[in-house]
Amino acid sequence: MITTPVCIIGAGPGGAATALRLSYLGIPSVIIDKATFPRDKVCGDAISGKVTTLLNRLDPQILERFHQKAMQTDVWGVRFIAPNHRIVDIPFKPQYTRNFFQAPGYVAKRIDFDQFLIDELRLRPNIQLYTGEEITHFSRTSTGFEVQNETGSLRIQARLLIVANGAQSAFSRQYAGLEKDSAHHAGAVRAYYQGVTDMHPDNFIELHFIREITPGYFWIFPLPDGQANVGLGMRTDIIKRKKLNLRQAMQDIIENHPVISQRFKNATLIDPPVGYGLPLGSKTRTLSGDHFMLVGDAAHLVDPLTGEGIGNAVYSGFIAAEQAEQCLASEQFSATYLRSYDQRIARVLGSEMKLSYQMQQAGAYPWLLNIVANIISNNRKVLNYLSAMYTDFSLREQLVRPFFWIKLLWRR
Repeated sequence: MITTPVCIIGAGPGGAATALRLSYLGIPSVIIDKATFPRDKVCGDAISGKVTTLLNRLDPQILERFHQKAMQTDVWGVRFIAPNHRIVDIPFKPQYTRNFFQAPGYVAKRIDFDQFLIDELRLRPNIQLYTGEEITHFSRTSTGFEVQNETGSLRIQARLLIVANGAQSAFSRQYAGLEKDSAHHAGAVRAYYQGVTDMHPDNFIELHFIREITPGYFWIFPLPDGQANVGLGMRTDIIKRKKLNLRQAMQDIIENHPVISQRFKNATLIDPPVGYGLPLGSKTRTLSGDHFMLVGDAAHLVDPLTGEGIGNAVYSGFIAAEQAEQCLASEQFSATYLRSYDQRIARVLGSEMKLSYQMQQAGAYPWLLNIVANIISNNRKVLNYLSAMYTDFSLREQLVRPFFWIKLLWRR
């Protein structure tokens, strides 16, 4: 039997971030993952500036080691393509750290990025990492939780359990009660291609809003060595209503779209399309209880507009670690005390996801997307505002306010 203050289930970005933050707070932890690393994880592979900002705050050397890797592509903006083919390029401003400018975002295959985080865990002496072990049994005890694998060969007793084992978390469904809601869940497919042409010279990620798949979108994200992460995502209830086969829809776009098909004419499929689910953070849920907290995809914290989950997983992991520090210091682990975790998640991430959900709903109307694209594509003042909004949430909130657009366009 292993005894630890904190046991973390899942060593992806959310779980790894939790363990690292705890480690720097001087709190030992045990972290377990059923996979043996390196392992692939089906994902869009986009890494927002949240991730590198938080890692840099934790330890600038972690960020320096990240930049020394050749696994990532620096992303300097986003290209939106409206249903009428109008292109809107929004450059992002670089973030300045003590020694250099860093890109505002990155794209890195999860097989590489997650391995980087695993390597960081192994550098910390107060983190016990177990891989290739699936925890199947969870038991509440008088002092916390006891968890074990199927055979009982690995048993861990902890004061606090942090669950970060992804979108398919059995604990989230069966114990915490976070059931799948099709109106707040998305389906997606992802494939890797080599040789997609006409990529933006500054590695902008591309979001294509195509009439046949609205309110979803088709994406092309640049990767190192001329590769690209290509995919298609849409809300699950809409997929069901339209009776849409995402793999078939993606292939149809690649083969028949008047513009996109030309870019794939000589491209090579590296890995075939693979499907996955995204539990969206567009609905308020209870993320904690007696002696436990949920983190990342297990807490349904995927951004409702972009589908990006890594940034929110890392952020929620940091918040969970800081809440754990308070729990251990005060010897309080009740659901009532842990409600502070939910409140902080709502304050830090909730407003942003609410805004993303409103923007996602607006995306259901191709005519509206066309109008907006026509208005802003050649309006430098509006584009400067949108560029600033990437890192300024107070500005981003104004996007869904009609008066903001009236005022901005009236003064142009």
